[in-house]
Amino acid sequence: MSGVRVLVGTRKGAFILTSDGQRKKWAVDGPHFGGWELYHLKGSPVDPDRIYASQSSSWFGQIIQRSNDGGKTWEVPGGEKIPEPLDPPGGVSNKFIYDSSAATGAPLTTHQWYDGTPHPWEFKRVWHLEPSLTDPDVVYAGVEDAALFRSDDGAKSWQEVAGLRGHGTGAQWQPGAGGLCLHTIILDPTNPQRIVIAISAAGAFRTDDGGMTWKPINRGLHSQYIPDPTAEIGHCVHHIAMSPARPNVLFMQKHWDVLRSDDGGDNWHEISGNLPSDFGFVVDVHAHEPETIYVVPIKSDSEHFSPDGKLRVYRSRNGGNQWQALTKGLPQKDCYVNVLRDAMAVDSLDQCGVYFGTTGGQVYASADGGDSWSAIVRDLPAVVSVEVQTLR
Repeated sequence: MSGVRVLVGTRKGAFILTSDGQRKKWAVDGPHFGGWELYHLKGSPVDPDRIYASQSSSWFGQIIQRSNDGGKTWEVPGGEKIPEPLDPPGGVSNKFIYDSSAATGAPLTTHQWYDGTPHPWEFKRVWHLEPSLTDPDVVYAGVEDAALFRSDDGAKSWQEVAGLRGHGTGAQWQPGAGGLCLHTIILDPTNPQRIVIAISAAGAFRTDDGGMTWKPINRGLHSQYIPDPTAEIGHCVHHIAMSPARPNVLFMQKHWDVLRSDDGGDNWHEISGNLPSDFGFVVDVHAHEPETIYVVPIKSDSEHFSPDGKLRVYRSRNGGNQWQALTKGLPQKDCYVNVLRDAMAVDSLDQCGVYFGTTGGQVYASADGGDSWSAIVRDLPAVVSVEVQTLR
């Protein structure tokens, strides 16, 4: 029988929630890695037993965990943790390999703050893990300070996709409030050479040659808080989503503004429409309706909680501009939670399910595309990420 496995990363451990295709009753397993920050967990789309997890601690550093049995047991591939911060990013430490010359032959020893002050590149944590669409042993990692890595042996060893930081703008990238993090990795199901990534606060980039070269894809973005509001780079992109059915159509939640691109990111236009706030962190696309998208508005960049104390998911069925508040089953009074950038996901069952987690420790699910919601678990530590594996 079909079912789903919801992978929840929190500030104090990981939790795995499972249900059958009806998605009415849930089994809760966890915490795994209790006390550790689990920035992201994601399962392989081609092997339902393979899951990768980013386990982080300010005291013990960064570890990648791997499960080969759906989360029942875990191992550290290769038996070594990810390296301590490197300054400058040259040479080899443990299993991560940095190329100090990147793709250009120019050393990448520093980037700059807005005032031009040099700042050394560091390795702090893994924000996002993206398994290959075709090979369970291939996985990408987006890290802070912003860099992209790839493993071809199930996370035993890693090599930097060095062309990204070798792009001519790399030294100018700036950190957002959460750090200089590469938090979004999108693999094109129709073109294995195309990858889209997003960095806070540098913007979005795309490669069409498997990572050798990259181009900024930020035309149409406007950010009034940076020196040049329409600059090629410097925009604080919070998340990007894509429908596998239409990989050229991308949706973006930015630091203010919800946007859409119909040409793989080459050009963007705003679709914030009638949203109560166009600030937020998540955006996702219905599994079977590529014009149906979801966001969770947050009051502002200084007040990271639900507008008016009402937790509302907004859905557009026409690709943006016209939005409907989805409130059935969600608290509409005295609710002041946030929904972070990797904390929403959809399953691919025939009746698409939508899931999101909050900083208040709730994980909400809708088995009817957002029409109604229920809390499938409460009182967890603050939820950082939510991903779903559809089990058939």
